[in-house]
Amino acid sequence: MKRYVQVAVFALMAAAPMLAQQAPAGWKMRVDRSKEASDPDANGAIKFVTMGSGFHATNPQAAVYWNPANKASGNYTLKGTFVLQKPSGHNNYYGLVFGGADLEGAKQQYLYFLVAQDGTWLVKMRDGEMTSMISPKAPNDAIKKPGADGKSTNNLEVRVLADKIDFVVNGTVVGSTPKMGTADHTNGIYGIRVNHLLEVHIAGFGVSK
Repeated sequence: MKRYVQVAVFALMAAAPMLAQQAPAGWKMRVDRSKEASDPDANGAIKFVTMGSGFHATNPQAAVYWNPANKASGNYTLKGTFVLQKPSGHNNYYGLVFGGADLEGAKQQYLYFLVAQDGTWLVKMRDGEMTSMISPKAPNDAIKKPGADGKSTNNLEVRVLADKIDFVVNGTVVGSTPKMGTADHTNGIYGIRVNHLLEVHIAGFGVSK
């Protein structure tokens, strides 16, 4: 009997990592392949799985992840804690997507607030195959860079208010933009973007009013 119990416990322990790393139910992915010969994607398949109470993204290629049920409108705060597992050979960005629409179609549209390993941040808008800059790349001391272990943890927030949008890293407002023009498309699907050559863990992801 004792031997049976030990075998059963071992089997459960072996199965646990597999159960904890399944594709998140209801989530979708759109791959954004590199078109630059000087900055190619890596080989291999993208992996986006549940891990603990969060998600884990391994990205040879860039991708956007979202659940169509996750929508926000009006005034809201979108949050996520991003743990970069190791730096890539050059700067690549990761962070929050919001105001999304038609994410699987030719007329995809979304805003995105991203940070990189060099301590910079930016905000852009995707409209079909085109992108436009809302807040250009800028450094900020609030953004954590990889430590001796190669990891960095950054808590990102997008605070959508009646007349502006605040972009927050680790409790510090790194920038704001008036809620007008291209930056006025804040109602819609929210999600995650991770660029190529990165491995990132995401926790505490969600929206509050």
